[in-house]
Amino acid sequence: MTNKIYACLWSDGQAKQMVEHYCSIFKNSKITAENKIVVNFELNDTKFMALNGGPLYKFSPANSYVIECENQEEIDHYWDKLGEGGTYSQCGWLADKFGVSWQIVPKVLGQLMSDPEKSPRVIQAFMAMTKFDIQKLINA
Repeated sequence: MTNKIYACLWSDGQAKQMVEHYCSIFKNSKITAENKIVVNFELNDTKFMALNGGPLYKFSPANSYVIECENQEEIDHYWDKLGEGGTYSQCGWLADKFGVSWQIVPKVLGQLMSDPEKSPRVIQAFMAMTKFDIQKLINA
């Protein structure tokens, strides 16, 4: 792994628990190093670090991680697994049980949004959704 920039997820003593949770959800994942303070890990070949930093900072939706999904099965998987114990929001957004925000989006959304004629209908359709429904977006 040669990432020169990667995310650090601050936690209040839950770094290992957080990382184990994520590694159970993402097929291509692993813990690469750990000690009392940090756990380094990879999700789908993307490097992360979880830090046991204490109660000073909390997560915010201002920083979220986007998962671009090929099909409805992937959307359902990430939506259900990451959202369990967390909160669901509009337009494919959720906050997991640790407070980390995720956007679970279909890969086809960019293509649908680039069609000037279809785009307004797609926006109207997804504004009414929590979890994205690919077929409803395509049919919009």
